[in-house]
Amino acid sequence: MYQAVGAPGTRVGRVLWMLEELGEPYEFVKVGIHSPEMYALNPSGKSPALVDGDVVVTDSAAICVYLADKHADKGMGAAPGCAGRAEMDGWMHFLQSEFEAPLWNKLRHRMLLPDEVRVDVGPATAYDFANELRTLERRLADKEFALGDRFSAVDVVLGDMGAWARAAKFGVEAPAINAYFDRVLSRPARQRALAKGAK
Repeated sequence: MYQAVGAPGTRVGRVLWMLEELGEPYEFVKVGIHSPEMYALNPSGKSPALVDGDVVVTDSAAICVYLADKHADKGMGAAPGCAGRAEMDGWMHFLQSEFEAPLWNKLRHRMLLPDEVRVDVGPATAYDFANELRTLERRLADKEFALGDRFSAVDVVLGDMGAWARAAKFGVEAPAINAYFDRVLSRPARQRALAKGAK
């Protein structure tokens, strides 16, 4: 059985959502960020980690890709071949390095950094996020999901970021992007993950 380890309200929610989508049994082990238990699994002390026997995987996107690859029969991973892998990797790298960056930057300056180094990044992060939303709109185009007509690990990560953006009051003006977020965030597997303490 998998162990999804992390603090509620962190990116561990993506891992629980992914496991619920796959229908795989797991235990949610709730531990604090920067706790001895978290450092034992992740050198940064950050959440989440996935324990799969002797294998420990850190970083929510990497965990979702690992699970998608391990359970390829469930159809949540990359399309076969190098082109399929490149498509999924391109999405995941864009999401983590570009789309999530304004969300993370705002959170750090509002809650996580020491008071003496915090600055008002609100306008800058709003500007950056608006740019990334335009990129996302072009990437999604008229597709139902990120990889086309099937829900995948990419949608778990992107959908969770959409929930984060809405909670942090980032403006999402594009109707197609809002419709996409509504579509993926209403999935029963996400509701089950939330009920199990992911939020």
